[in-house]
Parts: sequence; C-alpha cells; structure tokens
Amino acid sequence: MIYAVFSGFVLALLAPWVHAANPRYSGGLLALLPALLFAWFASLLPQLGENGVLLQSWPWMPGLAIELSFLLDGLSLLFALLITGIGALVLLYAGAYLSGHEYLGRFYAILLSFMAAMLGLVLSDNLISLFVFWELTSITSYLLIGFNHQDADARRAALQGLLVTAGGGLVLMAGLVLLAIAGDSYRLSELLAEPALIRQSPLLAGMMLCILVGAFTKSAQFPFHFWLPNAMAAPTPVSAYLHSATMVKAGIYLMARLNPVFAGEALWSLLLSAVGAMTMLTGAWLAYSACSLKKVLAYSTVMALGTLTLLLGIGSQAALTAFVCFLLAHALYKGALFMLAGSIDHASGCKDLRILGGLRKTMPVTAVLLVLACLSLAGLPPLFGFVAKELLFEAVLSASLLADLLFMVVMISAMLTAAVAGVFAWQLVWGQAGDLPRQPHEAPPAMLAGPLLLAVMSLLFGLWPQWPAAMLVQQALAATGAQGDVKLALWHGFNLPLLLSLISVAGALILINRWPVWQARLALVSGRLARFGPQAGYFHWLNGLVLFAAWQTRVLQNGKTGNYMLVLILTAVGLTGYTLLSQQGISLPDFSSSVRFYELTVAMLMLLSVAYVIGTRSRLGAVAMMGVLGFSVALVFILFSAPDLGITQVLVETLTVILLVLVLFRLPGFSQYSSRSEIVRDAVVALAFGSLMMLLMLAALDVRYFESISRFYVENSYTQAHGKNIVNVILVDFRALDTLGEIFVLGIAALGVFSMLKLQGVRKP
Repeated sequence: MIYAVFSGFVLALLAPWVHAANPRYSGGLLALLPALLFAWFASLLPQLGENGVLLQSWPWMPGLAIELSFLLDGLSLLFALLITGIGALVLLYAGAYLSGHEYLGRFYAILLSFMAAMLGLVLSDNLISLFVFWELTSITSYLLIGFNHQDADARRAALQGLLVTAGGGLVLMAGLVLLAIAGDSYRLSELLAEPALIRQSPLLAGMMLCILVGAFTKSAQFPFHFWLPNAMAAPTPVSAYLHSATMVKAGIYLMARLNPVFAGEALWSLLLSAVGAMTMLTGAWLAYSACSLKKVLAYSTVMALGTLTLLLGIGSQAALTAFVCFLLAHALYKGALFMLAGSIDHASGCKDLRILGGLRKTMPVTAVLLVLACLSLAGLPPLFGFVAKELLFEAVLSASLLADLLFMVVMISAMLTAAVAGVFAWQLVWGQAGDLPRQPHEAPPAMLAGPLLLAVMSLLFGLWPQWPAAMLVQQALAATGAQGDVKLALWHGFNLPLLLSLISVAGALILINRWPVWQARLALVSGRLARFGPQAGYFHWLNGLVLFAAWQTRVLQNGKTGNYMLVLILTAVGLTGYTLLSQQGISLPDFSSSVRFYELTVAMLMLLSVAYVIGTRSRLGAVAMMGVLGFSVALVFILFSAPDLGITQVLVETLTVILLVLVLFRLPGFSQYSSRSEIVRDAVVALAFGSLMMLLMLAALDVRYFESISRFYVENSYTQAHGKNIVNVILVDFRALDTLGEIFVLGIAALGVFSMLKLQGVRKP
C-alpha cells in the first residue's frame, strides 16, 4: 500500500514533464495511474472478504516508536476506490476542460499530490501519519482552490479554506494525541481492538470534542460550512473531485473510522445528530435559494455531508447501512453533476440557472446524463439515490435521540433537496434559455466520459442494489461497527419509508413550481442572515487578527533589540517561574555549614567585579574587572577539581584582556542611552532572571531522577576511548559530532573573516 500512496507523489513530480511532452493526451496518460490503482484495490475485495483487514507497516521513526503503517479494510477500501476511480475520471476531464491552459502541468502535479495525500489519509493506521496526510490535503486543496491565482476571489477563498481546515487540524492533533494516550497506542488497529480502554479514560470528553472539531471543519459542518461554497472559485475539475470523493469526505471518514470506539457515548451521539441535522437543513435551504450552478451543487454537498454526520450520530444498524449507501450514492451523482455543470459553463459561458435552458436541443447527451444524476440526487427510482433515501427514512424512524426533531429536519431537507434536483434538471433541460455569451454545444468525449460512467453506475446500482452490497457495502459497514448482513433492494413493497418518500416528492413539486417566485426572496433573506452568520464571524476574527498583528508589531517587534530581549526574558521568567513555584517550590540549601570561607571570598569577588563593570565609566577599569571576573571563574574550576578547565579559562581570559586593552583606545566613549527609569527596569528584570536561574540550578541539584553519568565516563573513558583525560575523551569521542559541529562553525567563521580581509582592497570599478 505504501507504493500505491507514494506512486501518486512520484507521478506528481513527473506530471509537468509528461504534459510538456504530450499536451494533447497528458490527462489520459496521467489518469492511467489512478485507474490502475482502482483496479488493484478492486482486486483486493475477495481477499478482504476472507480476512477482513490487511495491515502493512514500515519503521519511520523507530526511536519514537512511530511507524508508517497502513490499514485496509472495508471502509478504507470504499474510500480508496472512490478516490482513485473518480480521480482517474477527473484527470481525464481536466485535460479537456483546461486544454491549452498555461499552467495545466502545474495543475496535474497539485491534483495528483492531493489524490496521494487523500489516499494516504484513508489508508493510514498510524495517528501521526494520518495527521500528516490530513494536513497535506489542506495544503494541496489550498493550492487547487487558488489555482487561478490572478483572481482575488480565488485567493480569498483558498485562504479561507486553509485557515478553517488547518485551524481545525491543530485541534484534531490534540485530540489524536489524547486518543493515543488513552489507548496507549498510536495505531488505529490497536485502538479499535480495545475501545473499552478508551471509554474508561478521563480524557474521553476532551478527545471527542477535539476530534470532532477537526472533522467538522474539514467536512464543512455547521458552523464551519461557509468555506465550502466559497471554494467554488476553483476550476470545475477541482470542485468535482473535492466535493464527491475526497477533501470534504475526510472528516466523514475519520468519524466513521472512530465510530466503533465512541459509538454509544451520549456526547458523541448528541453532537453528531444535532450538528448533522443543522448542517443538513442549512445546506438544503441555501441550495434551494441559490441560482449559480456550482453554488447550488456546493450547498447540496453541505446537505449531504450533514446527512452522513446525522446517520453516524443515530448509529443504529439501519443508520450505518444508510450511511454507507448514501456515501456511495452521493459520490456517484455529485461527481457527475459537477462535471456536467462544468461542461455547461464551458460551452455556454454562463453559470446562472435562471438564464440557462433548452439543453435537450443543444447538448442532448449532457441533458440525458444530467437528468439521470438529478434523479439520483432527488432520491427517485430507479437510481441508487432512491435506495439510499429510503434507508435514510428507515434510519430516522429508528432514532432514539431527538427522534421527532430529526424526523422533521429530514423531511424538510428531503423536500428541499428533491426540489433543487427538479429545478436543476427542469430549468437546464426544458427551460427557456436567455441571452447567453456563447451558443451552447455538446462537450467533447473526454468531458462526457466521467459523467457517463458515474451516471450509468448510479443507474445499475439502483436496478441491482444487491450487487454493490454483496461485498463493498457489507465490508464497509462492518468497519463502522455495525453487525449483520446487508439486504438492499429497489422495491420493499408499500411501507412507511416509501410513503415518506412520496410525501417528500409531493412537497418538492410544490417547491419546484414556486421556485421562480421564491428564489429571489429567499436569496435576499439568506443574504441578510449571512451578515450575522458564521462567515461574518470569520471575517470579524480575521480583521481582529490583523489588528492584533499590527499592534504587536508596533509595540513588541519595533526593531529595538533591547525590547526583544526584555520580552523574551520576562516571558521566560513568568512561565518558568510559575512552573517552578507550582511544581517544585523554593528550597534553599543550608549554606552555614557547607560553604567555606575561600569559596565565599571568590563569590564575593565575582559579585563586586560585576557591580564595578556595570557602574564604572572607565573603559580600562571595566576591562580590568572583566579580567578579575574571568580569573575568579578559573578559581571556581580549580577549587572544584577541574584544573584543565581552570588553565583553559586563565589562558582565554589573559588573551581576552590583552586584546581588549590593545583596541581599547579605538572604542567610542561610553554613552548613556537609557533613562533612569529604564535602567531601574532593566536592573529589576536582570535580577529576576538571575534569581530564576539560581533557583533552577538549586532545584536541579536537589532532585535527581537518574544516577550521575560521571561514573560512566570514569569507568569507560580509558577502556573504550583509550584516553586518560576524561574531559578530552568527552569532547573528541563521546561528543564527537557535537565537537565536529563546533569546529565546522569556527571554520566557516574563519573563512568569512579571511574573505573580508581578501576583499578589503578590492574596489568596485
């Protein structure tokens, strides 16, 4: 599996050269890799049917017990098939849609990197590698959304998506770390095998909240839903890929993956049910009030993501079955709809649903595929979306938490979604076209291949739903924690879910009829509400962040080195001092019996020399007292049985004093740049920092967790390093690389000095 993941990154590096060598067929050539990966993953279906799971692991950071491990079961296999299968179709589509674009090679590279990152995310068994791939999807999606970097809206939307998802990713990292601590493992397979250990942890509520915040931001759950429609600034191939099978499904995948661990917890069920229902209703409402092709589809994606979250929150066998089927149905019809919308925009130069129309004459193949995909979106037979919709109603009827509220939300959302699908199909296929920038024409085969395949699969899965259920749905369902066999059928007879479906269709017909009148009013209401909504809060937060950055740059980072030092020292004193006092306390040793008079004499000499250097205005006197300080340090080394260090210190101090005296008269005179209050402030800060260092040293001397390492050096310096001088052995043997680094730094500095001396006489012509 590691080769499957990293082959995408390798091809991404080669993509610009592949496109440069064969620009006409580069999309088809690059689509071969995800197509081959799709075939390989599909071939593993029977193997998973026998064993249930495949695990592969490679050491990554053995010292930290971090592995690059991959897990393939029914859930990750379903996502892997969607990522690679739809990825191949999107690459083929992009080659025709962006044909002739000057940055198409770059686009291929970013898209393939995104595909590989998403594949790594759903296959990761290690929490650390999962988080790494999670953040890679945020970075690559940022590049994809802002691909048209000349467009200010694209740049703004890309930044918004990055800030929301990456911010949620930081919270997710905390949740994953708490999960690993509670489960005593960073491997998902081990955590899933011991859910009771995690549920008994006192960290349970915190880890759930952190994980859900990360998942909600990624999958555009309310109140983080606003970034997803704005991401429509990306080219259509990006929208088709992000919305159908990849980016926005990452959070859904994570919640489904961890559902066996948290299922049954009241907080988990309540948050997923409430947030999912709110997202579902919000997405359906906004989709009905929108009129831009891609905006309508984007808001319907928000609705679908809320539905998936809601089903995970219900958590019953029927709900999890509906979850897997709805996930598959949405990927099929939404990928087709986005590509068809892109084809319509590409051919007509218009995205306004109110102006477009009459495609049955100008784009007949597109019109047929559009109707099929919209039927699945509306949940009408014989498409697979109908099967998923009936399962949704069955799941809501079996809900035990917030049952009445969830039922009402699902019914309203189902009516609005079916109305959106009806308006979309009717207006585009049979509606009257307005003044269009270009005369519509049928899309080329490369742009129709993907929608055709996805629409046909949605039709086949609807006619024979037991076919996908035989292995794929069954195995994916088992991975979410459900038990029992899956039995899917297009016709279950006259029952309550069918009645509810008919009611939703009847309500949708009324909404379709009233859409030309209500759409403008609803859009106006939505626009007014948006001024107080989450997106307005995001912009207020962003403006506040800019103001705070300007303030701290003006006050803290004002170009004065002394100010920087003051802030750093005060921060260190505050944080370290608080930790020391709260964890260790202050414990001063008894100096009355342990300090000898000559040690006290040396200490007083050091203090007096420092005080003289600070207060004197004589440069010669300051140099002399610095020498006294240095020689006092040498006495400390000698008194504590380090004569070699003492000799070295004497030599260094002698040389330093001589050099300072030689250049003393070339130095400028002393000047006072600080006021008396600033001097007092600096003195207080310096005393505080010095006191902190003293207390830390005393605390370190007072507490010992391990045996002193000095015995090791005494016992092994001669036997292993063949040296009698322990200090020299430490420097050149045990710390060889450290010493080599210091020598390298000195060598670089010497080369710099030599270069300046050589260039001193060089004059510019």
